[in-house]
Amino acid sequence: MQHSKPMISLLLTGCVGLGASGMALAEASDRQAMVQAHQAFAVIAHRGASGHAPEQTWPALEQALAVEADYLELDVQVTADGELVAFHDDDLARTTSVEGAVGDFTLAELQALDAGGWFNDAFPERADAAYAGARILSLDEIFARYGDSVRYYLETKSPHLNPGLEAALVERLEAHGLAEPERVLIQSFDQQSLLRVHELNADLPLVQLLWYYPEEEGAEALVEWTGVTPAPEAMSDADFQAIADYAIGVGTNLTYYDGREVIDADFVAQAQANDLLVHVYTINDSETMARLMAWGVDGLFTDFPDRLRALAPAE
Repeated sequence: MQHSKPMISLLLTGCVGLGASGMALAEASDRQAMVQAHQAFAVIAHRGASGHAPEQTWPALEQALAVEADYLELDVQVTADGELVAFHDDDLARTTSVEGAVGDFTLAELQALDAGGWFNDAFPERADAAYAGARILSLDEIFARYGDSVRYYLETKSPHLNPGLEAALVERLEAHGLAEPERVLIQSFDQQSLLRVHELNADLPLVQLLWYYPEEEGAEALVEWTGVTPAPEAMSDADFQAIADYAIGVGTNLTYYDGREVIDADFVAQAQANDLLVHVYTINDSETMARLMAWGVDGLFTDFPDRLRALAPAE
């Protein structure tokens, strides 16, 4: 599935955090090439095939690639000794046997932990004895195994807890020859983190993550978690174009925790009319996948890439 989107002018003055520093993409043609490189409908394996295997471990990544996921989606954090690892939570407790932040441990200490056994306890119907003892993976070993044979969708996770993350990530992408516009997407909820990435390497396409929710229990009005946009129903073209000044897409939730839907087909269409790709997270049931595809979204994050691939055959 592809969408035809108009070229837009790049507005320096409309982007929060941007001034005359030239941090917006310098050439509209370069930006459009980035959009086009990622425009085919995207099956985004959320932490790998994390519905089937322990997230961001070899089994999850291998199962995602076995069903021809288009992107391996990984969260990137910095260890105590400056290495980069694929790990989601701010604390290790949920998926290992210890408490503490990634940055409290060296890579060797992290890789000595069992990051897979929890999955068998949490999902006995999908348990596999081979998952016990699965390791936390370094970004270097993931890049070394897969190289440029796959596409990566990397989140700068909790930048306030991971100082130097952006520079380290760009350096590792460049060292592995992966800092190519068609090879990787960099996502973050933190706008300033995305702008730091762009300062370091303007060839890396960016995706602004959004989380919409009611600020107070039972409230009708929605807010965006980091304040990077107004409520979805209040979004203007200028609001979307402000994101398009530095990013090629948005990644947004569909529902809040109570199941309330926070975006609709009009939100998707307006974002795309302003030359932004729209990726929606995290969609695991086939019925909702099909409905969002009918809306024309550009891709979906899912823990079950096999289900999404069945609806969106590989080209």
